[in-house]
Amino acid sequence: MKPELKKVTISLDNDRDITIETGLLAKQAHGSCVVRMGDTMILATVVSDKKEKDVDFLPLSVDYREKFAADGRFPGGFLKREARPSDQEILGMRLVDRVLRPLFPKNYHFETQIMIQLMSHDKNVDPYALLGLAASTALTLSDIPFEGPISETRVGRINGNFIANPSPEQLEESDIDLMIGASVDSVVMVEGEMKEISENEMIEAIKFGHEAIKIQCNSQLELSNLLGTNEKRAVETVESTPIAKKVSDLCYEEIYGIASKKTTKKERSNLIEQLKEKLMSNFSEEELEEHSSDISKEFYTTQKDAIRNFILDTHNRLDGRKTDEIRPIWCEVDYLPKTHGSAVFTRGETQSLTTVTLGTSLDENRLDTVTRQGAEKFYLHYNFPPFSTGEARMKFNVSRREIGHGNLAQRALKDMINDSNPYTIRVVSEILESNGSSSMATVCAGTLALMDAGVNITRPVSGIAMGLITNEDNSKYAILSDILGDEDFLGDMDFKVTGTTEGITACQMDMKVKGLPYNILEEALNQSKAGRLHILEEMLKTLSTSRETPKEHSPKMVTMTIPKDMIGGVIGPGGKVIQKMQETTETTITINEEDNVGIVEILGVNSEGIKNAQEKIKEICFIPEVGTVYKGIVKSIQPYGAFVEIKKGTDGLLHISEIAWKRLEKVEEVLKEGDAIDVKLVSIDPKNGKMKLSRKVLLEKPE
Repeated sequence: MKPELKKVTISLDNDRDITIETGLLAKQAHGSCVVRMGDTMILATVVSDKKEKDVDFLPLSVDYREKFAADGRFPGGFLKREARPSDQEILGMRLVDRVLRPLFPKNYHFETQIMIQLMSHDKNVDPYALLGLAASTALTLSDIPFEGPISETRVGRINGNFIANPSPEQLEESDIDLMIGASVDSVVMVEGEMKEISENEMIEAIKFGHEAIKIQCNSQLELSNLLGTNEKRAVETVESTPIAKKVSDLCYEEIYGIASKKTTKKERSNLIEQLKEKLMSNFSEEELEEHSSDISKEFYTTQKDAIRNFILDTHNRLDGRKTDEIRPIWCEVDYLPKTHGSAVFTRGETQSLTTVTLGTSLDENRLDTVTRQGAEKFYLHYNFPPFSTGEARMKFNVSRREIGHGNLAQRALKDMINDSNPYTIRVVSEILESNGSSSMATVCAGTLALMDAGVNITRPVSGIAMGLITNEDNSKYAILSDILGDEDFLGDMDFKVTGTTEGITACQMDMKVKGLPYNILEEALNQSKAGRLHILEEMLKTLSTSRETPKEHSPKMVTMTIPKDMIGGVIGPGGKVIQKMQETTETTITINEEDNVGIVEILGVNSEGIKNAQEKIKEICFIPEVGTVYKGIVKSIQPYGAFVEIKKGTDGLLHISEIAWKRLEKVEEVLKEGDAIDVKLVSIDPKNGKMKLSRKVLLEKPE
């Protein structure tokens, strides 16, 4: 017998609805639901172990996968099945994880797995805007303790009007693409890109999205009531222990003192490690054997409390800065002699070495996922090796963090690349030192490297990471500009903002507490503006504008068009013609068909080689150009003129009046068949393509 289905509907604008249903699929999961908008359908499930893990963190995993069948397609590759997640899927996982993680009880240490699947894909509906809603609903319908519900919504703006969950087509027109995650009470996560909007505009967009989220949260509770959801599991309250008091009594004041010493990261780590060793000596061998793990946990808790209280009490920082002060900055461009563009950006103990590589359409980043097909002409990769933090650990695949940070920096810079740019551009950031805000260092170094490469950008972009320390009721707080790694680790917020002198281009905010009041958010944004403008000013002291031309060893690009039916002739049988041409001219040649014409890109370091490639293609295609002088052969003579072949199979009329300055009775007075003469192409009839030639314009006019 078919199970009973429970369903609620959320109404959006323009007769668009979101439905959430449960009770039909995946009933053995602890919580499950199907979210539908248009023909896009997403299945979300959640399961949490009954046995607690021996860890001091929440072992939460979020997995999002797009099934090719959802779009009526086969997976690519030999195996013909979905393999490792794409970058887009990973970014979707991060969107959900970041908004959910702060809303579990602090002492909930049970393995929890959220799995989300795209089962049906409507090209007019963005599935990523629905992932948070689906995951939160599954949690809300389960017995898992979760301080939600939450939801996410995508906010766009067209002609000044905000839109909730815009279609991909609408996003193309929008000047804002902002993903917001929030509970009914407060905002938890923000991420997106904008076309140089103001801080106030961003606040308005967040508020608009939050109102839509409140409705979605209430709908989850409505569905839970319809289902009669089980009570949540009880979570044991952590009581203060004698060990906790002993650790606090022995260490709190000393850690507070270390925080006030204005130390570097390395110095501070050494002092903390020495203090921990000293602490351990105050316990017996029996106590250490039985409670070693608890002592370490309490030491960390004491460290966190002492440092946070020091910042709240004094409004000073671990390195001696004021809350709004930026670390010292130094930059250098053209550091690597053989790259197309390079820059070193160092802010305090965070450093990025970034390179720019210029290429053709062959070098575009090809996208072939369920929800995205096409190619990226500008893309950025971010690498975070272990040595950047003084660690030694195995590094295998690119981490989710690297993908997320690279995506943020890419979104910050991409709209500043002028449409006239002919190149495919790859930017790579190597983080060589890290003590807070390496993704923002990537944005700054990326801007300088692009200008060093001679890429014409609209305006330079800088970025800053903001932090926050609060007490429980937010009555006491400190907003920190340009945060350190410790301030990020021990703080309540990581808010990254990038922009130009004209406005914000991208942002990413993560909260470690339940939410952020709007007054603090507004203050943080205004403080961030002053900080990123200061950083931008320091950057531009090194290089203020893009170089006028690429470097001598950098490739130059020329584009030209050829008739569609000439593409095959340029390529040749089996590619022989174009391959030989590339070899002899030392260029890279690509041909793409667009709008029934061939778009030819010629890339090379040597200008002469590019010119030779152009000439060879012109010879193959022979595209007559008005105003050009050709050496032609007289093929036939008529009473009214001569037909001159300027290229095999191509001739034009040289009228008798255009042969010489003097009046001619007969063409034969000057010309005969077979004569080689210079003629100028005067015009081409747009209707029939007939060419008019002139010889006399090349002759000196008699007085």
